[in-house]
Amino acid sequence: MEKNGVDLIEIGMPFSDPTADGPTIQRTSEIALKNGMSIKVLFDQLKTIRESVSIPLVLMGYLNPVYQYGVEKFCQKCNEIGIDGTILPDLPLDEFEAEYKTIFEQNNLHNILLITPQTSEARIRQIDAVSKGFIYMVSSSSTTGAGKKVEDFHADYFERIQHMNLKNPRLIGFGISDNATFTNACKYASGAIIGSAFVSSFSEELEIADSVAQFVKNMLIPN
Repeated sequence: MEKNGVDLIEIGMPFSDPTADGPTIQRTSEIALKNGMSIKVLFDQLKTIRESVSIPLVLMGYLNPVYQYGVEKFCQKCNEIGIDGTILPDLPLDEFEAEYKTIFEQNNLHNILLITPQTSEARIRQIDAVSKGFIYMVSSSSTTGAGKKVEDFHADYFERIQHMNLKNPRLIGFGISDNATFTNACKYASGAIIGSAFVSSFSEELEIADSVAQFVKNMLIPN
C-alpha cells in the first residue's frame, strides 16, 4: 500500500461484536477470531513492521479487547512498535478525557475521534480541541460498507464541517467504495478512508501486491 501511494494504513483489531461495522468487516472479524486472532497475535505480527513501513499506522477496533488486554499495556506496546494512533468508536470522549488521555499522550499515541451528521457543533469543537492527528468524519448514519453512491452522502453536512475551520484535518469514511465516492469525499476533507471495499477487492486470481496496486489505481482513476 505504501508503494502505491497510500498515505496511512488502518489495521483492524477483530472483535466479536463490531457494532459500527457492516457485513463485510463483521465476516472478516469472525474468520479472524476463529483462526485465533487476538491483540497479542496482532502485536506479534507487527513487531518489525517499522523496518519496512514508514507511513502512519492506526489500529481500529473496540474498547473491550483493549480493556481486557490492559489499556496502559496496550498503549505502551503501540509506542514500542511504532503505532501512531487508534480508532475506538465505542470509547466516549468524556471517558477518554477522564481515564485514558494521559496514558495515550505518555505513549505518543493519538486517539482518533469520530463525528457524524448528528454530532452537534459544540461537541465537534470539543472533539477538535482534544484531538491530534485527524478527525474521522463518518459520512452518514450507518455502518461501514461499500455500495453507497455519491448522492447518498450529506453534502450539507460536509459543507457545514468545512466552514467550521477546525484545527485538525478531517478524513471521511464509511461507504467510500469507488472513484466517484472517493473523489467526492476529497472535495470536503483531506482524504478518505476505505475499508470494506478494500477487503472485498482481493481475488484468488491476483497476488496480493498486484491486487492492492489495482485497487489503489481504480480509486484514483475514474472508470
